Amino acid sequence: ARACRVMAAASTRLPAVERRRALVAAALEVFSEGSYAGATTSDIAREAGVSEPILYRHFDSKRSLYFACLDEAWLRIRRKIEEKIDELGAAEGWMAIGPATMREVKVLLPSLWMQAITEAGEDVEIRRHVRGHMREVHDFFADMVRRGQEAGAVHADRDADAEAWIFVAGTLLVSMADRL
Repeated sequence: ARACRVMAAASTRLPAVERRRALVAAALEVFSEGSYAGATTSDIAREAGVSEPILYRHFDSKRSLYFACLDEAWLRIRRKIEEKIDELGAAEGWMAIGPATMREVKVLLPSLWMQAITEAGEDVEIRRHVRGHMREVHDFFADMVRRGQEAGAVHADRDADAEAWIFVAGTLLVSMADRL
């Protein structure tokens, strides 16, 4: 069913922004079901229902498409978390995040990190991007801990930076277990 939706969207002429979004969605599927090293631009184009030249009109390399996937995955997760926190406040919002969002936080995002670390470790640009990306995720969660402390939901003696790194490390372990 998913492939049919992607193919139906791909068979019509889409504005560039929508085509780019469709390509990122297809690439996220391909990367999350396999691996960075194992995925080809041909696989991704096929999943999106377009030709490789169309893919290359939007992304100059598999690496830049991977970066777009990593950024999109984090943006989706961050939006969901921020919406819950805005709706319910710092203390309750964090605890109200649904299982689907937590699965993305604990599996999808770290799975993409693991692919970069294990399969593209020699690529300086990927290492730099993933390092910065992990720092951004850490900083977000450290801020969430601080907001929780201000709201009285997290003990004031907890080190927000250490808690955030523990969270990042924990997601990597969950992702590794999921892959195994």
